Amino acid sequence: MDAASTTTPPWPGPPPGLPALETTACRYRAGDVRPEDLPMIAAEALAAGLDTPALCELAGLPRHADSRDIREVFEQALAESGIELPAPGVAWRHELRRSAARLIEGDIAPAYLAGDGLWDGDGYEGAAAEGLSTVERAFVALIPPCDCCIEYTLDLDRGAWEAELRTAALALVASTPVVPGC
Repeated sequence: MDAASTTTPPWPGPPPGLPALETTACRYRAGDVRPEDLPMIAAEALAAGLDTPALCELAGLPRHADSRDIREVFEQALAESGIELPAPGVAWRHELRRSAARLIEGDIAPAYLAGDGLWDGDGYEGAAAEGLSTVERAFVALIPPCDCCIEYTLDLDRGAWEAELRTAALALVASTPVVPGC
């Protein structure tokens, strides 16, 4: 028997589509993915090679299906794929980091962060209860609840606020993530 026939092939890594589905689970938990978008995301995961019964069912649901049904099937698809939904606080912290990266890349304007619903839901409370890192706190401290409150709540003019927010975003993105995952 030659050496080539006795070697074990390398582990191929996660199934295609799994990393994208894991990221979607995190974004879903953070409230950044709408239920009506999940059937198309499931179809993309199937096209990438990930295949579970619930994923097939989800991909076949129409966008206008009942959002409770979509959520139920999506969460079943995650379970069948071995993906756990992250805790709301963990998902929120990752969403905060993604928002900082999008700001730096120019995908969103600073004012978008002030009104994007970052404070909605239980993610922020969960993250705050876990204790934010210094760079997370610095970034969060510069995000007012709405765009019109910048001068009143932060005592900064718009130009100074945008500059400080970008600096804090750079520091957050450059830091090591405190929590693993998405």
